Amino acid sequence: MPRYKLLIEYDGSDFVGWQRQDNGISVQQALEDAVHAFAGERTAVFGAGRTDAGVHALGQVGHVDLTRAFDAATVRDALNFHLKPRPIAVIEASLVEPDFHARFSARERGYLYRITNRRARTAVDAGRTWWVPVPLDAAAMHVAAQTLVGHHDFTTFRAALCQARSPVKTLKSLDVERNGDEIKIAARARSFLHHQVRSMVGTLKLVGEGKRTADDVRAALDARDRTKAGPTAPASGLYLMEVLY
Repeated sequence: MPRYKLLIEYDGSDFVGWQRQDNGISVQQALEDAVHAFAGERTAVFGAGRTDAGVHALGQVGHVDLTRAFDAATVRDALNFHLKPRPIAVIEASLVEPDFHARFSARERGYLYRITNRRARTAVDAGRTWWVPVPLDAAAMHVAAQTLVGHHDFTTFRAALCQARSPVKTLKSLDVERNGDEIKIAARARSFLHHQVRSMVGTLKLVGEGKRTADDVRAALDARDRTKAGPTAPASGLYLMEVLY
């Protein structure tokens, strides 16, 4: 049974997230429906990251098994045809070994969070960034972010309904930089807890406002208490950028 690796891009605004759910259309369901329309098979599409409702992806990776072999370019083009007009695109499809798994074979994931930091509201990027009208000190945010890098218990930045077996993760990098009115926060790790990136961003935003310091962020991490973190940043600013294998 051939297995195909899919590189996927989507605007998550109108989806209930990656994972199939009963309360609306998910990215996974849309892809599985496209597979059925193309190949006549009801089969699961597995993803590298189970992004939440409203979260976008430029580099999501999935895999799907088909009983019949197709040229990889045919798989890509057929899926894109049947995905229209939903805002999902299969950028690449490739034949992989049967033991490849989009989620469990991944060794690193990269996320990007975008903040539009200006007085005027967003127009073109509405739904694709977090608009923060008060001035933020990106340099202070970056310094505070470094206190979170490394191997830690991230209970403070974990959603109450997170299903991960352990809150301990290794955050490889967390970088904050400003480019004009946009602040970009890039996070890399093998895996993340549910809401971890958004919780860290919400906390760093308080640092940018001058309401917390780097020492406060470290103390919040050490407390292992969700109430010590800042608010969870909106889903609209978060992007799954890359998955490495």
